[in-house]
Amino acid sequence: QVQLVESGGGLVQAGGSLRLSCAASGRTLSIYVMGWFRQAPGKEREFVATMSWRGDMTLHAASVKGRFTISRDNAKNTVYLQMNSLKPEDTAVYYCTAAQAYGGTHVSNYDYWGQGTQVTVST
Repeated sequence: QVQLVESGGGLVQAGGSLRLSCAASGRTLSIYVMGWFRQAPGKEREFVATMSWRGDMTLHAASVKGRFTISRDNAKNTVYLQMNSLKPEDTAVYYCTAAQAYGGTHVSNYDYWGQGTQVTVST
């Protein structure tokens, strides 16, 4: 099993920045990719970004490309999501996720999930 714990969410004004962190523990050697999804009230969970644990593949959703950046620190078993130029429509619960194979953009491809962290962007 893999445990994921997110941190770093909060309230920020539009145009501001936040950095989310996700610490993985347990059977981390089984992880192939890690990523971030988000879910706004009344909406489905949507893909934000993913990257391979080796760092040779990254993918960002079109809605966040150029504003958000996923990165990782293998020594700390931690993945980050740097969010800049935040917009009110970025308001959501952000979930860290991990997969034992290529995850892509589909929720069903991921094996492990964190508890989520709230990000609220005010106008």
